Amino acid sequence: MKDLKNKIVKLEAQMMEADFWADKIRAQEIIKELSELKDKLAGQGKYDVGNAILTLLAGAGGDDAEDFVAMLYEMYSRFATRRGFSLKIIHKNVNDQGGYRNITALVEGKGVYGILKKESGVHRLVRLSPFNSKSLRHTSFALVEVIPELPKVSEVEILEADLRLEFARSSGPGGQNVNKRETSVRVVHIPTGLAVHCESERSQAQNKERALQILSGKLYKKLLEAKEKESNTMKLSQTTDIEWGNQIRSYVLHPYKLIKDHRTGVEERDVDKVLEEGNLDEFVEAEQNI
Repeated sequence: MKDLKNKIVKLEAQMMEADFWADKIRAQEIIKELSELKDKLAGQGKYDVGNAILTLLAGAGGDDAEDFVAMLYEMYSRFATRRGFSLKIIHKNVNDQGGYRNITALVEGKGVYGILKKESGVHRLVRLSPFNSKSLRHTSFALVEVIPELPKVSEVEILEADLRLEFARSSGPGGQNVNKRETSVRVVHIPTGLAVHCESERSQAQNKERALQILSGKLYKKLLEAKEKESNTMKLSQTTDIEWGNQIRSYVLHPYKLIKDHRTGVEERDVDKVLEEGNLDEFVEAEQNI
């Protein structure tokens, strides 16, 4: 235990050096090692090395909020590509403007959950609204929820009697999908009110299995929330108001350009670098220490 603490102190000292970011690859390796050591010291982080389920939900702000969800999804998609991860959409609810009311995706890769888990929270966008004829300044909100992909449903107890299953045809373009059976599955966990919708798989049984897997992750996160009430990173969408006062990060595009994380203090004035290129490295790396 003493050796572990000494190693952590040594790595933290390296991060404080003026030329730490001169070699970005080495810097990222050090930050990753530090995060793993801290998880080991805390005795948590059981699922940090695995995949993650990423859900984005529109909050206050109407069409702008739903467009903001689309912007965030593209940001995370490009971040995943840069890191060598893959994304697979599990469910999406698209509005008439091309934005998303909500979207859920599986992010696959080594250590994805550990990297993205602290992205969970309310994100705020300030810009001149493209949906307002007068182009007025508008503020909108979106919720990011990250849960681990659990390897088995048995990780948490889910009783069949506690579930309500709903079935529908999978959404998508016409033609080949028109004559499909009702493969889309929505699972509601009655005791908690948690709901999961899955339509990405080919059969109803596969969609149900995937939905139960995601539900397991949500229930697991709920258990962590109960144990760590002081943590602001473990809030579920059902208990978080997606509006003023709850944001963890702001994306300001007008009257100036600045992306700021309110927990770590990390700022970036090159907003395209983050939103267009998915360069979230400084943000997620700083999150490892909170």
